[in-house]
Amino acid sequence: MLLVFGLALLLWLVGAVMKAPHTARWSMIGVLYVGVLGVQLAFPSGHALKVATGDSLALWVLMGAAVAIVLGYSRVLKGLRNKAQEPEAQAEAGPFTDTELNRYARHIVLREMGGLGQKKLKDAKVLVIGAGGLGSPALLYLAAAGVGTIGVVDDDSVDNSNLQRQVIHRDDAIGVPKVFSAEAAMKARNPFVTVRPYQRRLSEEDARALTEEYDLVLDGTDNFDTRYLVNRQCVALGKPLISGALSQWEGQLSVFDPASGAPCYQCIFPEAPAPGLAPSCAEAGVIGPLPGVVGTMMAVEAIKVITGAGAALRGDMMIYDALWGETRKIGLKSRPNCPICGQGLGRD
Repeated sequence: MLLVFGLALLLWLVGAVMKAPHTARWSMIGVLYVGVLGVQLAFPSGHALKVATGDSLALWVLMGAAVAIVLGYSRVLKGLRNKAQEPEAQAEAGPFTDTELNRYARHIVLREMGGLGQKKLKDAKVLVIGAGGLGSPALLYLAAAGVGTIGVVDDDSVDNSNLQRQVIHRDDAIGVPKVFSAEAAMKARNPFVTVRPYQRRLSEEDARALTEEYDLVLDGTDNFDTRYLVNRQCVALGKPLISGALSQWEGQLSVFDPASGAPCYQCIFPEAPAPGLAPSCAEAGVIGPLPGVVGTMMAVEAIKVITGAGAALRGDMMIYDALWGETRKIGLKSRPNCPICGQGLGRD
């Protein structure tokens, strides 16, 4: 029997020298044990090999059973201990890290938000079309607010003329695609959010597949073709659309959400204006801070839609006149004959 114990010790030490894991060492000893049982069964009583290995099958069986009971008991205790510690570990981890809790503390103490509202923001996916004047502040504030996943679509690159109002971009980003410039600024602002840059112009081919990945869409583009395309896809998929627009000193925004009883974008703007009636910012000009005001309002509306706080601008349009410091709100109604949302048209 001493021979067997000596061999077991030798196997363990060889395993230690070879830096084999404990499971491998125990496996080698287990093979030795099975060999000893084989010897006890195969050879007659009094055989030299059988005598050298203890000459008692019953004794080895009892020893094996004792070891099995001890190992099983140890495994059960370990499992119970781990199970008891799981809730405590989950409670400590929670949905937010300590850094996030500190960062969003001003949100969490708001009665209309709380921890549940902040968790909704973290779970939300928001798509922003355009990383220009309106998209810049919206993207920065959505990232700062802790919106978990933010997609940004734009096919343009940063130009020197953008920097008067597109505050997400910096002078050293001139020539860089806007989506990557925006991504860098957002990640620098909040490394806890996921940013998905799409360097492309939204098209009929990919608009639906892209839109359906997100819960909410913000449209900050400056052309009616894209606005109508985004509106069609949002209506078809039942996604809320927050749309903003601006010119010179005036800006406007609304939440278009037919799924919640509000009109869609094309209910209010059934046709694109004739050429020249809606000049671009490059043609008509725009005061620098105006996109910041309207884009920030769009971010606020997005947070309200996601969390359910307050009353979002569904069925209302906010108009801000920066030149005279006036803000007014007008009611909007759906058009029964709207080709996009009227009587269910445009939906799946």
